Amino acid sequence: MSWQSTSVPRAGAATAPQSYAPVSLGEIKELAGVGRPTVSNWRRRHSKELLHGTNDSRRPFPDPIPGVGSESKPLFDAAEIADWLDLRAVPDTEPDDEGRLPTYGDRFRRALRLRGLVALKHRLGSAETVVSQALAVIAMSAEGKDWIPEYLPQELLAEYEGADPDLIRAAHELMDEIGAPGWAADALLGLDDEGLEIARRLESDLVMDVTPREVVALVAALIGPNEGGPGQRSTISLCAGLGELLLGMGGGPYEGLRGHGELVAVEPDPLLRKLLRYRLLSYEAGSVDVCASPSELDTPRAWNQAPVEAHAFSRADIVLADPPYVSGERERDIEGPLWWAEEAVRRLEPGGRAYVVVPAWTLTRTSGTGPASVPTPTVGARQALLARGCVETVVQLPRRIHPFRTGAEYALLVLRPPSAAPGSVLLVDADRIAQRAGGKAEEWIDRVVRLTRPGAVPEPDDDGPAEEKADDRPRDARRVHVHPSGRAGEQLLDNRSVLPAHRLAAPEARVDHVDETLAARRAVAATLPHLRDWVVDMNIGRRDPHTPIRHRKLDVLLKAGQLRLLGGHRVKEDDIGEAGLPVVGREEMLGELPVGARCIAPEDLAAYPSAKVTELGDVLLLAEHGVRCLVDTAGGCVLLSPVQGLRITAYREHVWDVARGGSVRPDALWMRPHSLARLLQAPRNQHRGSGSLVRRVSVRDMDLPQLPPEEIAELEAILAETERLRAEARAQLEALDRLAERVSAGAADGGLALRRQ
Repeated sequence: MSWQSTSVPRAGAATAPQSYAPVSLGEIKELAGVGRPTVSNWRRRHSKELLHGTNDSRRPFPDPIPGVGSESKPLFDAAEIADWLDLRAVPDTEPDDEGRLPTYGDRFRRALRLRGLVALKHRLGSAETVVSQALAVIAMSAEGKDWIPEYLPQELLAEYEGADPDLIRAAHELMDEIGAPGWAADALLGLDDEGLEIARRLESDLVMDVTPREVVALVAALIGPNEGGPGQRSTISLCAGLGELLLGMGGGPYEGLRGHGELVAVEPDPLLRKLLRYRLLSYEAGSVDVCASPSELDTPRAWNQAPVEAHAFSRADIVLADPPYVSGERERDIEGPLWWAEEAVRRLEPGGRAYVVVPAWTLTRTSGTGPASVPTPTVGARQALLARGCVETVVQLPRRIHPFRTGAEYALLVLRPPSAAPGSVLLVDADRIAQRAGGKAEEWIDRVVRLTRPGAVPEPDDDGPAEEKADDRPRDARRVHVHPSGRAGEQLLDNRSVLPAHRLAAPEARVDHVDETLAARRAVAATLPHLRDWVVDMNIGRRDPHTPIRHRKLDVLLKAGQLRLLGGHRVKEDDIGEAGLPVVGREEMLGELPVGARCIAPEDLAAYPSAKVTELGDVLLLAEHGVRCLVDTAGGCVLLSPVQGLRITAYREHVWDVARGGSVRPDALWMRPHSLARLLQAPRNQHRGSGSLVRRVSVRDMDLPQLPPEEIAELEAILAETERLRAEARAQLEALDRLAERVSAGAADGGLALRRQ
C-alpha cells in the first residue's frame, strides 16, 4: 500500500493565503524595522493627492481600511502594506544569490509571521507544541507523503492530523518563502539567523544545546568529503540532539549524507528524538534510524525503517557526539561527558575515527597528589583514554564559541580505536589561531585542519621541547608523548591539565634574542648616557644551539618543595582601611593604586587565619589576561584574591646568611626573586590562559628554564639594577609632573609671576 492510496489528507492541499489583522502606523514602524518619522514621510510623500498632482507614476501609499479604526488611529491592510514595501529596498544591504536586494516588505512579512507564531504559541500552550506541529507538517510535505504510514514515526501522523489550521498555513508559507522544507525546519528550530529570531520570539530553549555552527564546520572539514563508490563510511551519532553534526558531515545539511553507508542517531531526550526524526524527514533523510539509547545499537532489529532481515548496528567508521554538558556538570557521575567519549571509542570500527565535543574542564581536572587520592570518574576516564592510545588529537575550541553559553569553554577530541602503543597526541590551540584570524571561522578552521594532516606537526623530540628545536615549527600545535619518553620528555599522564593552552609554550616567533637584546642595550646607552659603562659591561652572548635549555613546570617545582604557592584571600571591604599591613590586590598589580594605599589592621586580619602574609623576596603575581609580577622587597603584605604569591623556599636562609656576614657563593641559589618574576612574565607563559570570560593562566602549568646558578646570579644582578634605575626614573618623572602641576596651578590662580632669567 502506497502513501498516496491512504485516506489521510495531504497537509496544505486546501490552504488559503494567510490573512493578517489590520495594522496601525505604529505597528508598520515596528514590523518594518524603521522609525515613526519614516512611516509618516512614506505616507505623506506618496499620498494619492500628491502623486496625481505631479503626474508621478509611482505607486501611492495604501489608503486606510474604510470603516475600521479611527481618524487619529487609522488601520491598514497588512498585505497591501507588504506589497508596497516590496518596492523599497533596504539600504546598505548585500544582494542575495539571485542578485535581489532585501526589501522592507521582506522584513515586514517576516515580522508578521513571527507575530503570528507567537499568537499561535499562546493558543496552543507552548513553543514546543508550535515547533513540533509545524515540523510534522513540514516533514509530511517533504518526504513523509512518499512513505508507507506503518513505517513513519509513531507520533508523526497524529500530530500532522491534529495540527492547527493556522499553523498548517504558517508552515506552508514558511516553506514557500524560504524555498525548501529542510531550511524551513531549520528556521523553526532556531538553527539559522532567521530561526534565532523565531526562537527568541517564541521563547524556545531548544537552541540552547545545539552544536555551534563553527564546530559543525570544523568536524565536517576533519571528516572530509565522501570519495564515492562502494564501501561508503557508516556513521553513528551519539547525543545527536537536533542532528547538527550528523547533517553537517561533508557539507551542508543532507548533502553531507549523500553516498554515506548506514546511518543511525542516538538521542536520549524524547522531545529532541521526535524533532530529530521530523527534521530528517524534512531533508528527505528519513531512512536514518533514531534510537533512544546506545544499548539499542547492540539489539538486532530492522534498521532504516525497511522490512529486511534484522541485524545489529553496533559499530561504525565515524562516530559523532556532543553531550550537552556545561562547566562542572556531572563531574563525579559515571555517565559524565567523557563516558560518551569512551562509548564513541567502543563503537568504532578498526581504522575509524570519533569526533566528540567535551567541556574544557574535563581536560583540566586532576586527581590530587596524596597517596590515597582517588580520581573522579571524569579524570579516570581521561587517563584511560590516553593510556589506551585512543586520543589522537585535542583541539581547544575558540572562546565564546557557544552563543548561549558564553562562560563555558569546549574542546574537540578526535579519537581512534585502542592501540598497544599510544605514541603521542596532537594538541592544537584553536583559540590562539582564531584570535589571530580575527574570529573568521573559515580561516581558523582551515589552519586547524592543515595542522592535523600527517607530517604537519613533527613528533616530539626526546631531547627537549620541539618548539625550541626549529624555528619554523608550528607555534599553535605540538605533539606530546602519552607515556614518559627520553631523558626528560614531557608526558600527558602526569596528573596535570592536558588542555592545549596549558601545555603549549609560545616562544616569540622569528625573534633573534641576541640581536634584540643588543639593540635594547644600544637604546639604553643612547638614552641614558651615564649608564653607558654599566650597559656595555653586560656579558651577553649566543647560547650553543646543541645544548638547549630544558624547562620544568612550576607544578614540578612546587611538588619538590623548591617553590611554595601562596594563595590570595577574600577580605571584606569594611576591614580595609588606611593603616596596618599593606594589602595587594588586582588594583595594586595593575598599577591603579600604589602599594600601601590600602591596608588592614592586625586585629582585623586575625579574623582571617588563612590569609597569607608575604616575606622579603616573595614574587606576587596576577595571572589574568596575561601574567603580571611584582617582587616584594620588604615583606609583610596581605594578598587579596586573585593575586597569588610564589616563595623561593631557600631564599630566607640565603638572606639570613648574607645578614650574618657569611660568605655566599654565586651558585648558592637555584632561583632568585627578580629573575623568577621576569621569567614568569616571558612570552612563552603569557599565552597559556584559558577561560571564556576571564583568561586566567594556570600557575602550575607555567614553566621556567633550568639555568645554571651562575647565570641566575648574573640575571638577578642585571634585573635588580634595572629595577633600581626604573625606581629612580619614576621618582624623577613624578617630580617633573609635580613641578608642571604646581607651576600651571599657580599661573592659573594668578599667584605666580613667571619671568625669564
